[in-house]
Amino acid sequence: MNIDKTKTSSIRKAFGKTLTEIGELNERVVVMDADLACSTQTQMFGNKFPDRFFNSGIAEQDMIATAAGLASEGKIPFVASFAMFATGRTYDQIRNAICYPNFNVKIVGTHGGVTVGEDGATHQALEDISLMRNIPHMTVIVPADSRECEEAIKYASLHDGPMYIRISRCNVPDIFDEHYHFNIHKAVVLEEGTDVSVFTNGETLAEVLLAAEELKAEGISVEVINVPVVKPLDYQTVIDSVKKTKFAVTVENHSIIGGLGSAICETLASRYPTKVYRVGIHDEFGQSGKSDQLIEYYGLDSKTLAKRIRTMYKKEQEQGNI
Repeated sequence: MNIDKTKTSSIRKAFGKTLTEIGELNERVVVMDADLACSTQTQMFGNKFPDRFFNSGIAEQDMIATAAGLASEGKIPFVASFAMFATGRTYDQIRNAICYPNFNVKIVGTHGGVTVGEDGATHQALEDISLMRNIPHMTVIVPADSRECEEAIKYASLHDGPMYIRISRCNVPDIFDEHYHFNIHKAVVLEEGTDVSVFTNGETLAEVLLAAEELKAEGISVEVINVPVVKPLDYQTVIDSVKKTKFAVTVENHSIIGGLGSAICETLASRYPTKVYRVGIHDEFGQSGKSDQLIEYYGLDSKTLAKRIRTMYKKEQEQGNI
């Protein structure tokens, strides 16, 4: 799959645009924001449907509790804020007011991961996926580009139950075309390979695809699996890939504790024990910097990924594991 990093689009604008389209089709849809409508792009919905848009101010816990009340009366609330605030400040309310009664609330965390950039550690959610996937009834989705985001938001509007969707701040390369169909039950093998299985999602997918292209030229065959749905995880696709390659790597713009890497490890440990190398943010906070600089600093850019996968693969070969 050819990836052109010069052709990018705003995943947040795709979110705002899709919300507005859904609002035109279903008047039960309401949108809530915590005084960040410009950043989250929910302002698109607010401009079109001001009577169905509610700015809670910087009171995220109240916003979540209000969304629960709206859902109890048959509305379909989409609640948006920075991922850090949408999940960290509101964990109690999400757990007890939304997931425990299984209310139909969609939480969209924008500005996820270190690519929030200059806002620094306090605004860079590296634990949000871990927090959300740990709660019963919660579905967790991490779209990789604008098209996948559009499809995920459309699905969310039709899916009954709590859902967390995490999107990035920065523009992302376009990966999927108009034929792409989001399936809540399936991870997608984008590149078939025989030497190593790499599982990823979100904005690191483009970097992994570029790394796979570099390694292919060196004779290392990388199977790239897009895992937009972290929960419920498509364990069968994971197992089928690893049975073939005998070697797994996970890549994520999130802590390696509790996120996609942990989900893959848990699945393989119980169903098909395999060594897994987790690439992401280790047990540390993020820091301030430009998003592309931070991606490189934390080793999530394509060049560093290719180097790390190459080293891991050769090590496994030398040890006779593959």
